[in-house]
Amino acid sequence: MNTTGIQSTVVLPAIGTTRPDSGFTFNGAYVLTLLWRQVASVRELHRLLNREDLLWCKATCVSQQALSKRFLEFPASIFEQVMMELIPKLQARWVKRKNRPLPVSIRFAKTKFQRILAVDGSTLEALFRHLESLQEKTVCLAGKIYTIVDITTYLPVQITFEENPNCSDAKMWDWLHGCVPNGTLLIFDRGFYDFTEFAALMTNGVAWITRLKKASYRVQRTLTHTPQVVDQIIELGHKRGRAKPIIVRLVEIRRENTWYRYITSVTNPVDLPPYLVADLYGRRWHIETAFGLVKRLLKMSYLWTGEPLRWTGSPA
Repeated sequence: MNTTGIQSTVVLPAIGTTRPDSGFTFNGAYVLTLLWRQVASVRELHRLLNREDLLWCKATCVSQQALSKRFLEFPASIFEQVMMELIPKLQARWVKRKNRPLPVSIRFAKTKFQRILAVDGSTLEALFRHLESLQEKTVCLAGKIYTIVDITTYLPVQITFEENPNCSDAKMWDWLHGCVPNGTLLIFDRGFYDFTEFAALMTNGVAWITRLKKASYRVQRTLTHTPQVVDQIIELGHKRGRAKPIIVRLVEIRRENTWYRYITSVTNPVDLPPYLVADLYGRRWHIETAFGLVKRLLKMSYLWTGEPLRWTGSPA
């Protein structure tokens, strides 16, 4: 990895290191070194720092206690700022790449929608405390991150952090509505299942695809019925006492001996043929791949920050 190029063209402009003695200049280099070089512990980082340069920081004689204290006092909000600065730069780089053909389903969907987005959340695991200053404190889950990804580029569009690690996905709709403009095709899993919010998306000019939960529905019209594909217009929420009914399209695709059921607000199969509905939903799993990369390969399963968690409520 060309770290010099990264720091000069992306990282340094993002964090605005105009002061050589800036606390973030050193802390940022330390944390990025932990990730890029797979440094196993603060003790090993201390050894590296005393004998060699780390990114843009020169080798420095510092005690392990002082280094540990820096991490305890390091605000997580600064890395959030860096991430939001990096996203537009990464998107601009992707636009310049012309040698990566898009899948057929995405090329087709782009002729119907201005953007294709997917959303998902991932819980950060319990923090294992290596430092003596942390070992006596109560271990808790670090929280939950939610990401909206552009399915065309597989780059994040919006990221938010929820301090409650047990937060229900269905409670994130206010944030979602504020992030997704009209003309979008939004893809999400059944954790976000809510008839009222489905209807709100449609009112705002946002189309969507998700999986069908076990629920009763009323078939209004059958568009296609074959041994491999069933495509119908249905009414969801028609029972009394439930949410206001909505008219959606149910697409059922058979793969070997298993039927996969999807619902979408796109009721005209000309705009989204059945197999494209299934294929586009399947591409939502690239978010899971991204989470897995960050949490396993980069060893960021544990969100470590000196700022205390403010959430003290009960599980959602």
